[in-house]
Amino acid sequence: MNDKKHITVLGSTGSIGTQALRVTEFADYAVDAIAFGSNIKLGEEQIRKFKPKFVSVNDENAAADLKMRVSDTDTKILSGKNCVCEMLEFLDSDVCINAISGFDGLLPTLTAIERFPRLGLANKETIVAAGTLVKQSATKNNCEIIPVDSEHSAIFQCLEGNKNKTVRRILLTCSGGPFFGKKMEDLKNVTVSDALGHPTWKMGAKITIDSATLMNKGLELIEAMHLFDVSPEQIEVLIHRESIIHSMVEYNDKAVIAQLGVSDMCLPIQYAITYPNRMESPCEALDFFKIGKLTFFEPDRENFPLLALAEKTAQAGGLLPCVMNAANEEAVSLFLDGKISFTDIFDLVYETVENYRNPSEFELSDIIKANFATRELVKNKII
Repeated sequence: MNDKKHITVLGSTGSIGTQALRVTEFADYAVDAIAFGSNIKLGEEQIRKFKPKFVSVNDENAAADLKMRVSDTDTKILSGKNCVCEMLEFLDSDVCINAISGFDGLLPTLTAIERFPRLGLANKETIVAAGTLVKQSATKNNCEIIPVDSEHSAIFQCLEGNKNKTVRRILLTCSGGPFFGKKMEDLKNVTVSDALGHPTWKMGAKITIDSATLMNKGLELIEAMHLFDVSPEQIEVLIHRESIIHSMVEYNDKAVIAQLGVSDMCLPIQYAITYPNRMESPCEALDFFKIGKLTFFEPDRENFPLLALAEKTAQAGGLLPCVMNAANEEAVSLFLDGKISFTDIFDLVYETVENYRNPSEFELSDIIKANFATRELVKNKII
């Protein structure tokens, strides 16, 4: 392999994936492979622009169509249930960016850890559902996991040059979503369009709804526990409406280190690739004279109960985080499909977690079973 970095991007047609490819183009990296679900129009554009050796497409009908469209190229198209993991076996990229949304990213994460020296992880559900197993596999395979979420990238940067045992608190920032300040009564009749109106970030539908319910911050709290080896009690969530400070770390001497920047995912994506080096990025510079002020508020756990539920789940551990994540993914999907109300998400997830019997021991097969069983349970509750 020559000096040019070689990158694989999973979830290439989503919000993080398209920005990851923007970074690779800016830095003139080679794209070895991409993976996506069914957006063949954008997928074809990416194939012609970046000329990957391999592409995996989950939807077999979409894959067949795509093969016809790009038959004049040298790109090999894979499809089917396990196509992403099968594709990864052919590759030896320097970095794999996993931006697949939801639990579907777990097996590709584990496969990538076995194949590549570095994983840029944007799939928080992987860590929430199977954090201990993922960390153990990374250690065994000598694979670096560099977080891509803006908050976890910020924490990662704030920890550089310091020892984790000197950390007093991780201050995890949260925009508060589109319903900051609203009461439960206000939330009963919000529409999908309302919930997708994030004030500062442009993201995919699922994570945007999670931001509106504050579940996204609960998932990120569990992710931070595993990534940085801290207890849930050491993580404090702060509402920071401006989304300028992406997170902070307070040390035992009470010094607080913060990472600031514009709301642009290209920076954490790029740093996951270039770490420990920094280079010019396609992001805008932060103009302090335009910021005006930075504000902070305590989260409203009464009207947004999923954050408190996630905190409780983080302390319980076991399979409960996997169950909570699965219930949430299914409930959010039902809301986006217009089958339940916004506040039904709260009720479905809360009831599912509260009624689950949490085993003390488990393995990967148990995580997979718990995920699918929980989804079926949530679906059946609305039939």
